[in-house]
Amino acid sequence: MSTDDIDGRQRKTPDSDGEAAEAVAIIAFERKMNAAEAIAGGLGDRYDTVDAISYHADVFEEHWAEYDCFVGLMASGIAIRKTAHLLEDKWDDPAIVVADEELTWAIPIMGGHHGANQVAKDLATMGAIPAMTTASEAAGKQGVEARAKAMDLHVVNGSSTVATNLAVLDDELGPVARLDGPRAVLVGDDVTVLKRNADNGVVIGTGSVSGAQKETFLAAWKTALEQTEYDIEDVEFVATATRKEDEEGLLEAAEELGFGVVAFEKETLLEHEGPTPSRSRELLGWPGVSEASAIAGGREHELVLEKVGYEGEVTVAIGR
Repeated sequence: MSTDDIDGRQRKTPDSDGEAAEAVAIIAFERKMNAAEAIAGGLGDRYDTVDAISYHADVFEEHWAEYDCFVGLMASGIAIRKTAHLLEDKWDDPAIVVADEELTWAIPIMGGHHGANQVAKDLATMGAIPAMTTASEAAGKQGVEARAKAMDLHVVNGSSTVATNLAVLDDELGPVARLDGPRAVLVGDDVTVLKRNADNGVVIGTGSVSGAQKETFLAAWKTALEQTEYDIEDVEFVATATRKEDEEGLLEAAEELGFGVVAFEKETLLEHEGPTPSRSRELLGWPGVSEASAIAGGREHELVLEKVGYEGEVTVAIGR
């Protein structure tokens, strides 16, 4: 079974699409099973399946096809030696994290971009220090797999991510471009193709005054969703404008809910301008951010909810 890890909650996708982890196994020696069960309990609300399994010589081989990520409470050398002969392809192999019994460290050793990094981050909420060695995370940047996860997408052509993640490191990748079909597209080996996982979610388009607080964004999103038939689980991502992509309160609110944030360029938003007049069009030449970004981000390019304001600080529109 292979899955996409979406915003800390997992959704199934085809095996060839490569992302990670819905079912997690905590592998531990018998003397460490109490710790393994405690960790399984701590992760239980984040994944569909989290099992604590007692270690034996063939434990990884026995359960290799059953789990998307293994957490080994053991030395990294043991985990590597016991799994090396099972590894075939990074897009299909389970992710592997090793940790010590006291959860001092959580170290992804296989499949960092395919579940291990996220599981390590989840273990950090229990006290572990995640030791990321994938280049983009080590540099504090968002690789294309992470961008796909944020937008509820999956990578179609996995081999392309070597080139595109190098571009991420050099700050040369730029925003994700969107093409709507039907259309035939010819791409090179250094173009990563992303495809949506679901076809019935919604996008929260969001504009704000500078400095709006996290709590204001959270309340605004909740209030807007309550005016529709959708709820928080239906949200694919938060959409905004590039001029708002560094708003601290927005980013903190999105992180708290496990939402990705997608920022659209001015030209894209102008192509998807919403029906509600906006002063930003007159003053800055930008269309109203909330409606335009909701329309641009939605699969059908249509509004479910036109712009609503919250406390004069945040505007929200919902698109699909």
